[in-house]
Amino acid sequence: MRRPRVKVPPGHAQAYYHCVSRVVGREFLLGETEKEQFVRYMRLYEKLYGLRVISYAVMSNHFHILVEVPQRPDDSELPDDAGLVAHVRSCLGDEAATELEWELSHYRGQGNDKSAEELREKWFSRMWDISRYMKVLKQRFTQWFNGRHNRRGTLWEDRFRSVLVEGKGAAIKTMAAYIDLNPVRAGICQDSKDYRWCSYGEAVAGGKLAQKALQWLQSFRVDSLGGVERSSNSDVTAVSPVVSNKEALERWRCYLFGVPFSERARNEELQKEGLGGKAHVFRARISRERALEVMKEGGRLKQSDYLRCRVRYFSDGAALGTKSFIEEVFQSAREHFSPNRKDGSRPLKGLELVPKPQRIYNLRQLQKNVVS
Repeated sequence: MRRPRVKVPPGHAQAYYHCVSRVVGREFLLGETEKEQFVRYMRLYEKLYGLRVISYAVMSNHFHILVEVPQRPDDSELPDDAGLVAHVRSCLGDEAATELEWELSHYRGQGNDKSAEELREKWFSRMWDISRYMKVLKQRFTQWFNGRHNRRGTLWEDRFRSVLVEGKGAAIKTMAAYIDLNPVRAGICQDSKDYRWCSYGEAVAGGKLAQKALQWLQSFRVDSLGGVERSSNSDVTAVSPVVSNKEALERWRCYLFGVPFSERARNEELQKEGLGGKAHVFRARISRERALEVMKEGGRLKQSDYLRCRVRYFSDGAALGTKSFIEEVFQSAREHFSPNRKDGSRPLKGLELVPKPQRIYNLRQLQKNVVS
């Protein structure tokens, strides 16, 4: 029996979902060409459906996407016929837009506004919806993949899994970093900037959408140990970025590798003054193997080491965020839990070193195989 997908509680302007899907049989079927095509479809339907990809990693047998899903606008705020046609044209091209324009004009010309509105709703019902986005993305890529490889049948193992993520503070930054570190955990590279099919690699290579997402993530300024350096405007619609693109890239690199940005800046100043010699930007970190050993022994890790492990909370935890956010999610989905359960928040095992105000909580307390 399928477990109901956890959705954002009412009153939130945006929802953030970490979505994961694996290739059937977990075969390594996605090569360079396939990954590039997947990213193209990901970006195409992101624009068409009015969503925003915050972070992603396309691997050889699965993918991760952290997606921002705004609430659907009120009917009075939806684009008119011309606006809808223009949007479709900008995303799908002239053929799809011309067909839509003709159908709408035909119905309006007949005075058949009901059919025209039904056609508009057919398009709008796909937008601002994580399930519709993931469905069309996976289906469209499967059609392309099967055609290219002369195969038939499903490409994906099952329906996508998702974790609801609080859209601010440590939760959103930790999840985005966890996704960007996928190729590092897989042993494909030592630095995510060298992996073209993840959001950090795209940002370093000049991808504007990935760069804007990184700039937005810096608005929270959560340091590498989980503390907040400075709070600032977290509104996704803010016109002016909190930091420059160059600084956003540098800050994200420090965050991924567990070095406070202030330490890196100080090293750079010492270099300029001729006092620092060759600055070591990144502290020595324990190996992934040692991190796993510590976790299995019930030990505590720094967040940067925690993220280098494959942690099930990030794909199976239902919801991640502050204690208050998880309690809000729990109350909004109360019918899906046992009547005996009194509260919703559960701390993530192994992150007790993070200061209490910035700790991340989970909706489901995983009992075994938390790390792998």
